[in-house]
Amino acid sequence: MPHFLADCSESIFKLRSEEEIIETIHLAAKSTELFNENDIKVRVNSYKKYSTGNKVENFIHVFAHIMEGRNNSQKADLSRKIVQALTSFLPAVPNIGTNVIEFENSNYCNRNKL
Repeated sequence: MPHFLADCSESIFKLRSEEEIIETIHLAAKSTELFNENDIKVRVNSYKKYSTGNKVENFIHVFAHIMEGRNNSQKADLSRKIVQALTSFLPAVPNIGTNVIEFENSNYCNRNKL
C-alpha cells in the first residue's frame, strides 16, 4: 500500500519508457513523505485503442489508491505532485491527470493481515 495505477496511451512509450514512467510516479509519491518508500507500488496499463475527448491524443492518468487517514490537503498535494512530475517529464502529452481513492481500513485485507 499505496498502489498507483497508471493508464496511458501505448504510443506514450515512444516518448519515454515504461520503466521511466514508473520511476517518475514512484519518486513523486515518495516526495510527499506520506508513505514508506518500500510500500509504494506502481503499475502501468497501456491502451492501443482509446478516445480522449472524441480525439486520439496521448494521455496518462494515475489512480492513486491509498489507505484512509490523510486530510484533503495531503491528498491534493499528492495529486498535484504526480501531475507536476509527469507534466515536466512528458511535456508533449496533452492529457495528464490523477485522482486519489481511499481504502477503508475496516474492509481492507492483505496477506499480512491474515
